[in-house]
Amino acid sequence: MCTLRNTSSHPVSFILLGIPDLENSQFGIAFLFCVMYVVAVVGNITILHIIRMDSTLHEPMYLFLAMLAASDLVLSSSTQPKMLAILWFHAHEIGYHACLIQVFFIHAFASVESGVLMAMALDRYVAICFPLRHPSILTTSVVVKVGTVVLGRGLLLVSPFCFMISRMPFCTNRVIPQSYCEHMAVLKLLCVDTRVNRGYGLFVAFSVVGFDILVISVSYVMILRAVLQLPSGEARFKTFGTCASHICVILALYIPALFTFLTHRFGHQVPRVVHIMFANVYLLVPPMLNPIIYGVRTKQIRDSVMRGYCLQGTQKLVTVS
Repeated sequence: MCTLRNTSSHPVSFILLGIPDLENSQFGIAFLFCVMYVVAVVGNITILHIIRMDSTLHEPMYLFLAMLAASDLVLSSSTQPKMLAILWFHAHEIGYHACLIQVFFIHAFASVESGVLMAMALDRYVAICFPLRHPSILTTSVVVKVGTVVLGRGLLLVSPFCFMISRMPFCTNRVIPQSYCEHMAVLKLLCVDTRVNRGYGLFVAFSVVGFDILVISVSYVMILRAVLQLPSGEARFKTFGTCASHICVILALYIPALFTFLTHRFGHQVPRVVHIMFANVYLLVPPMLNPIIYGVRTKQIRDSVMRGYCLQGTQKLVTVS
């Protein structure tokens, strides 16, 4: 967890502006964000509940899906309640400690999210290319170890962000021109040379995202090669459809995240409102889409939901009678 030290060189709080240049539209934008957040929370909690209750879903694919749902809940809940408070109630102030905690959770669980997507791609690769060996390769203990490594990687690599920031003096400017505390936005408020911080940020971004994207890309190339060799056209079409939906989820995370990351460092000509909207999309759209893509489109989960509804309906009829 972040090392939080509060000295005289640290401000008591920061001011989050929300979405500058769209003040007249903030209520409507907040309503849209609220709907997306509710969908994300309900969808991911439903996924976790179904996987927990249905023993037939205690397989690698669904265990990784449960990890993704848990990561989505943390990632979206670390920013959305405060963002809605800013847009609806003009609660722009955020405490110093709360800001650093937000930095930690955003970046740590974005790393976890990326790692889980990589693990799911590897799971699909083994399931499609080595179907007979899949149960022996990806056992429950292996899945737990992979999840532990992914979580540990995120926590260990991101903790130094907060540790370094907490030991540096801030300028008098306390204004962060977006709706949540993000590492690069907070760095811009420091009154010292931040090249080490920026360099470490680049190292973490490229080592985590670069490695994960490489593994995901290789996995899906091998999957597509195996799919093209299937004799049945129907089987090829079905597998292509599954891969396409998974790739859409992956792109929904990486494209806005990379755009936000690169804009902070090199995109000084990008309009501020565009940058901030992409920064919000990157933390809200994937948690909303993941339960829809991975849950609604997965037959076993749909069947489990329908069995639950049917069971509830039967119990109500018995109670009434």
